[in-house]
Amino acid sequence: MPELPEVETTRRGIAPHLVGQRVSRVIVRDRRLRWPIPEDLDVRLSGQKIVAVERRAKYLLIQAEVGTLIAHLGMSGNLRLVDAGLPPLKHEHVDIELESGMALRYTDPRRFGAMLWSLDPLNHELLARLGPEPLTEVFDGLRLFELSRGRAMAVKPFIMDNAIVVGVGNIYATEALFAAGIDPRRAAGSVAKVRYIKLAIEIKRILAAAIERGGTTLRDFIGGDGQPGYFQQELFAYGRGGQPCKVCGTTLREAKLGQRASVYCPKCQK
Repeated sequence: MPELPEVETTRRGIAPHLVGQRVSRVIVRDRRLRWPIPEDLDVRLSGQKIVAVERRAKYLLIQAEVGTLIAHLGMSGNLRLVDAGLPPLKHEHVDIELESGMALRYTDPRRFGAMLWSLDPLNHELLARLGPEPLTEVFDGLRLFELSRGRAMAVKPFIMDNAIVVGVGNIYATEALFAAGIDPRRAAGSVAKVRYIKLAIEIKRILAAAIERGGTTLRDFIGGDGQPGYFQQELFAYGRGGQPCKVCGTTLREAKLGQRASVYCPKCQK
């Protein structure tokens, strides 16, 4: 599933080709995503100029002069720029054609993403109750410490809760906990303030580094073939269960937390 760095990489990749462009038409081949694509999306968006492409958590906000398209990539979706009129392949569900002659094409084999329309996107039911962005000053270790008091749930699913902080998905939660030396199985309420301060710093550092390197899946946004991302070469824990720790050499272990595999070092993480 695309995580925050991949979504931010998508935003940065498509924004220069969208902002300032006017939409000529919207072609919807299959409305059956996680929620049905609005039947009047073409009427609402066509003829409008795109004024901004923003991100909130893992949602992309394509802002028109009146209204905003809220897009989510789901588990397998991607957005890329193609020549308008390029024949679609299987699973290529939506084209937003631009007067430039390009089209923003949405592909989603599992159809678990979303394309919704809102006049007030930040107050939309999907976004209104989200926590702070991790790379802002609003998010810090003190917030984690205060919200964790009395919580028996493991610290990893705690920091993956979008009401606590948005965008800390499985890959980056695993890596941040490793870097902070915190066992992902530890009860959130038992982690000390100084350790949460360290964890918040590592979350910010790792997410910023992943964004800078294009996330773990770097895509060519014009054309479209996916290619390996650079950040995956720097992973210390995620996906390395049974391999030696890069720091101490101890065999990394794997646990199941919140239905997700969690890799950790029994020596480095306490």
